[in-house]
Amino acid sequence: MAVIRIGTRGSKLALWQAEWVSSQLVQRGHDVELIAIATQGDVSTASLSQVGGQGVFTKEIQRELLSGAVDLAVHSLKDLPTQKIPGLTLAAIPERESTKDCLISPRRQTFEALPAGARIGTGSARRGAQLLAWRSDVEILDIRGNVDSRIRKLEEGKFDAIILAAAGLIRLNLAGHVSEYLPQEKILPAIGQGALGLECRQDDAETIEAVRPLNHAASQACVMAERSLLSSLLAGCLAPVAALGELLSDNRLRLQAGVFSVDGKQAISAVREGHPNDAEKIGAELASQLVEQGASALIAAARR
Repeated sequence: MAVIRIGTRGSKLALWQAEWVSSQLVQRGHDVELIAIATQGDVSTASLSQVGGQGVFTKEIQRELLSGAVDLAVHSLKDLPTQKIPGLTLAAIPERESTKDCLISPRRQTFEALPAGARIGTGSARRGAQLLAWRSDVEILDIRGNVDSRIRKLEEGKFDAIILAAAGLIRLNLAGHVSEYLPQEKILPAIGQGALGLECRQDDAETIEAVRPLNHAASQACVMAERSLLSSLLAGCLAPVAALGELLSDNRLRLQAGVFSVDGKQAISAVREGHPNDAEKIGAELASQLVEQGASALIAAARR
């Protein structure tokens, strides 16, 4: 088989992820080449809500995939819009890393121990809304940049604490910075958090076959339920929507989700269970439940 050309963002975390996929393919006898691609989200320093959010970390890579310049894209799945691109397919979802969010503070304080008025850095409306629901006396401030630059901004005193996904810190060997792993009863994760998505051309049978052994069925079921929920809510990546799919000990899939007002004062939540084979149906049905409870109005308000 020809060399599999992997398209990836150029950040440290994106390269780690692409190199991990590359190593898995090499172990299985494939030749691999990494090609770094700058995306709109990498080039712009504006807030994600100003840049547009949807696909800002994926569009350029998908364009290269469709043109044939690369054969495989490695995405952080939480960055990948749920809208299907004609000609492309999500061929594999490897085993998921931690889904938790974590807090980093210079004095190793927990979130509850931070003083009133503490400045919390996050680029996520989902995190900000849930943090304000937990404690309305903190200030949520926008932060952009890769993991290293966010930690540096914290150390420079621009924030009293920052919130990051545990998965990225674990992958980059930076988990030693974590002050607290936030409880998921308080802070539900983003759709697809901690998971990678391996995308290729729909008609590229060789690459699809090459990455198939990297798929992790349990992670795939959980993530597809979450993505179906987000797609059915018509919410997009930036809305304050959170969800967590988990396989229970009896092999049932449990999906819990929440939709929040940006100020954290309103929250709607629901849970649904079913067979993992019905993952997308579970996501769609849970979305309907949330809509019946008023989720669409919260999502529309967040867009404004």
